[in-house]
Amino acid sequence: MARAQLLAQAVAVAGVVALLGLLVWKVAAGSDGGVASELAQGKAPPAPAFTLDRLDGPGTLTLPDELRGKAVVVNFWASWCVPCRDEAPFLQATYERYRDDGLVVVGVDFNDFREDAKRFAERFGISYPLVYDGRGKTIGKWGVRGVPETFFVDRSGRLVGERISGGVDIEGNGNLEAFERGVALALASSP
Repeated sequence: MARAQLLAQAVAVAGVVALLGLLVWKVAAGSDGGVASELAQGKAPPAPAFTLDRLDGPGTLTLPDELRGKAVVVNFWASWCVPCRDEAPFLQATYERYRDDGLVVVGVDFNDFREDAKRFAERFGISYPLVYDGRGKTIGKWGVRGVPETFFVDRSGRLVGERISGGVDIEGNGNLEAFERGVALALASSP
């Protein structure tokens, strides 16, 4: 009996791993590199536009129109993502620290359930703008391969710095300096 249970558990775990692998492959294969590939080549392409439903209230948020002249940190995340949970307090602190300087953090929730995303925001006390892209219609334009990923948009609407793949300010990932550079570049620009 115990052997049958172990076998059933192993099959279930293998199925979950296969589905997760399929999801990662789908996200990566569905992206043609978008602006992330241009950014990696040292270019400063315009940030891809989007109009998405807000999670933090009624209506929509449009990039770049509503954020023109602002420095923007665009963070792609999902409520089921463990590194997203780890970085949420850091992103909130960044927003609070720099918002008077004209920095806006925008969280783009995708491949997620709307209610789960709202609970996530409430749990972590997120007060920066959150938008919902349930099926991930924006990720191809940006070149997003997974969550979390973070981009920096200067005041003229161009991407600067480098894309941050993985959670920000999580021990051992070595991307905190790149994040701080991205914020500084976005804030230093003029509209």
